[in-house]
Amino acid sequence: MATVEAPETSIDFQKRGRWLDRWEPDNNEFWENGGKQTARKNLMFSVFAENLGFSIWVIWGSVVVSMGAAGFAFLGKNNPDAVSNALLLTSTPTLVGAALRVPYTFAIPRFGGRAFTAFSAALLLLPVLGLTWFINQPATPMWVFMLLAALAGVGGGNFSSSMANINFFFPEGKKGAALGINAAGGNLGVAQTQLFVPLVITLGTHLMAKDAAGYRFGITLALLMWIPFILVAVFGALRYMDSISGAKSDGKSYKLALTNRHTWIMSVLYIGTFGSFIGFSFAFPTLLKANFPDLAKIGWMSTIGNLAFLGALVGSMSRPFGGWISDKVGGAKMTLYVFGGMSLATLLIMAALAAKSFPLYLTAFLLLFVLTGIGNGSTYRMIPSIFSAEAKRRASEYGQDPSEALISAKRQAGAAIGVIGAIGASGGWLVQQALRLSNVHYHSMNPAFTAYAVVFLGMAAATWFFYLRTSFARVPSLAYANV
Repeated sequence: MATVEAPETSIDFQKRGRWLDRWEPDNNEFWENGGKQTARKNLMFSVFAENLGFSIWVIWGSVVVSMGAAGFAFLGKNNPDAVSNALLLTSTPTLVGAALRVPYTFAIPRFGGRAFTAFSAALLLLPVLGLTWFINQPATPMWVFMLLAALAGVGGGNFSSSMANINFFFPEGKKGAALGINAAGGNLGVAQTQLFVPLVITLGTHLMAKDAAGYRFGITLALLMWIPFILVAVFGALRYMDSISGAKSDGKSYKLALTNRHTWIMSVLYIGTFGSFIGFSFAFPTLLKANFPDLAKIGWMSTIGNLAFLGALVGSMSRPFGGWISDKVGGAKMTLYVFGGMSLATLLIMAALAAKSFPLYLTAFLLLFVLTGIGNGSTYRMIPSIFSAEAKRRASEYGQDPSEALISAKRQAGAAIGVIGAIGASGGWLVQQALRLSNVHYHSMNPAFTAYAVVFLGMAAATWFFYLRTSFARVPSLAYANV
């Protein structure tokens, strides 16, 4: 009997390359007879590569706070534009990374998960090696570093390709957990960079003299330490990952998703959650240094970043909780509460700045980061629910086959997630630009924080208007009560 079933449940490879010619994760026999192990193996190496992508994407947030001391005048403490220049450098990779998320999503069906994971990981060597070279050239103008910052944006695109790839490997009932692990693993790269890069810079500076050359040496060490990990990611992808022959892009679903208003509504809401998470993660080291410069006099905090990692850490860890609690109370309700809380946290940040209270400032920012993480989970929970509910409503109104409508809804939701993820990430650039412009024109960041508070309340109102008000649900059985 086992001999008869083997051809139906075995995993077949092409003769050249690690391509899976047959992949049926929703077939329970196939899944239990090797499919599960293969999927988990690919998930493990995908998380590792994506984690490094986030690490390099956000590395500028930790490097710029030391570049002034390293001898770069445009970020020096005597330069009145230093904070604005720093925010310009940290926001550039955010924007490029957001733009790359769309083509990176389509790259998996075109090139295969194995090859593109290895390629995208190898690309991380370019911003690391480029910055390593120019950080040791004190006369380098700012525009060169702007180009290098843009190059670091390749790390931001890794999220979409990684999520698209893992989405093909797991059955419907297990995709949520797999994608959650993949996303959280990537987001943690932000925290680890903001923890270890400042520590290594400090260590390198203490090994040398505490002068500009010493800071350049410390930054160089903090950059070079990523090289071995990137090489391991490239080797691991090439040696152990697989590509799925049947993983093809669905152009029709993308067209339908782009014409669906909910794709754009959810994109705006995701700007508020993920855009805030990534934007404040990039800016947090600079904000700490700008608003509480005396902290730099504390020995182990000499590069400020040793506390900045806390924001990204709590934001990453709270993301799975956002999805879990949304399953209980509904994604839309949770998102509404999140935006209300984010507005309050922003007001607390302003109060902390007015009182010059660092404990309140740090507490308020950590609260904001926790809420962005929960919001990331709750908004992602909303997307498939919205498309499924719309499919049921249309099937009821027009007499369509409900099963076919739901299949189409799943495809559209998958396509919409790629678009929403890209637009949401661009919000990180908007967050940082608002801070920069506020500092340039008003010599204060309060106008930017005031705008954030108002925008978050507006997003809460939009969540209620589109997904919670009773008049929206015209057919009781199809209501968005659990969106």
